[in-house]
Amino acid sequence: MSLDLSTDRTADQTADLSTRTAQAVALLEESPHTLDGFLKLSELFESTTLDPHSRETVILTVAARNQCHLCVDMHEAKLAALGPAPARERLDAVRRFTLQVLAASGAVSDAELDAFLAHGYTRQNALEVVLGIGTYTVSTFANRLTRAS
Repeated sequence: MSLDLSTDRTADQTADLSTRTAQAVALLEESPHTLDGFLKLSELFESTTLDPHSRETVILTVAARNQCHLCVDMHEAKLAALGPAPARERLDAVRRFTLQVLAASGAVSDAELDAFLAHGYTRQNALEVVLGIGTYTVSTFANRLTRAS
């Protein structure tokens, strides 16, 4: 998975993304519980101790894996707006760990957890990755089910 960190989005691209996002939310409004649940989970995930670059990397990893093109576009823009990542290796570690958690349904090996921790993350951060996976699985699955694009 590659992350597009370019910041040269045009006003038309930004407006298009805003329109696409509003349309996706409108589709989710068919199930107020799903929309409310996602919004609450998203707020919780945004308040975790993971730094913003790491949070966006978790989200992009889930979105790319689940092939939610709207989420990929939206979160590439958010990541780009954050500016340069402080440490690329650290973001690669959270990306790998997210994929490992998904592949193992949470049962990562001690070596995989240790590799994540070796990049300055904590056990709390590992659990926060799980929260991010759950949050954005709801979003990406709902977007795909409703054909949000």
